[in-house]
Amino acid sequence: MSRHHEIPATPENMVLGFFDAALPPLLTVESGDTVTLHSFPAGGRESLHPDPARVPADYLAALDTLPPGPGPHFVTGPVHVAGAMPGDVLQVDILDLRFRMDWGFVAILPLLGTLPDEFTDYETIHPDIDLAKGVCRMPWGAAIPLDPFFGIMGTAPPAAWGRVGSPVPRCFGGNMDNKELKVGTTLYLPVFNEGAGFYAGDGHGVQGDGEVCITALETGLTGTFRLTLRKDLGDAWPFAETATHLMSIGLDEDLDDAMKQAVREMIRHVCARTELTRNQAYMLCSLAGNLRVTQTVDGNKGVHMLLPKAALAAS
Repeated sequence: MSRHHEIPATPENMVLGFFDAALPPLLTVESGDTVTLHSFPAGGRESLHPDPARVPADYLAALDTLPPGPGPHFVTGPVHVAGAMPGDVLQVDILDLRFRMDWGFVAILPLLGTLPDEFTDYETIHPDIDLAKGVCRMPWGAAIPLDPFFGIMGTAPPAAWGRVGSPVPRCFGGNMDNKELKVGTTLYLPVFNEGAGFYAGDGHGVQGDGEVCITALETGLTGTFRLTLRKDLGDAWPFAETATHLMSIGLDEDLDDAMKQAVREMIRHVCARTELTRNQAYMLCSLAGNLRVTQTVDGNKGVHMLLPKAALAAS
């Protein structure tokens, strides 16, 4: 039978701003087990709510304890899955996401974002999170529906890369900032090291495709995931699916190349799941696939394609 594990929100269970295959596992689970872990918002003390009473004590403890890395993200992990080896795939079923703070922050920061030269009046706001009504309340009065997800989910990077900064998403996943990776979605991540080394962090309360100013609604989330080892897939790149859609993911410094990768990955998965030729899959993507700009601010830009599963079925 599968077991459930919970990782407390304490500094020894997190790192700040990096991924590293050399880190020892927080725990080792069996394939099919579920894990609950906690996150804090990306950023430092300059992002804290002006009311100290609203800042969780464990968040402050993490800020006081963890040495800063090359990125701003608190990352919880790694979690090893028994039997995982390089070349396998880790299936991550996103089962539950819950807010652990009643506020988040949104910021315009120096030299970051999509239009850094045009927005130099730097500013941070702290929208309230109203769980009863399912919205965040902006300072100017707007109420935006909440739609939480983890900006960071990934496996440990290849060991030869050493310590890798958290901002740039890569083949192991990481800071993909994909708002479609929410409850009900299954994410498939390639495994580069024994045990896989699953990480998650960077809680977002809501985000638009693009994440253009550099931040989503950065907040604390608690997530529960089912981790399943897959030796039958062999994927070398992140991929996802929901009950209704396939989702390919492209990441590259060049937005055009990220788009091309998302198309190639969808074609590959369509061919693997059907008897369609590569030409037929390409044409199907043109008719039924929808490309979206995931984010434009994380070094490697993101594009994802959503393809309805209904389009794969013969009438």
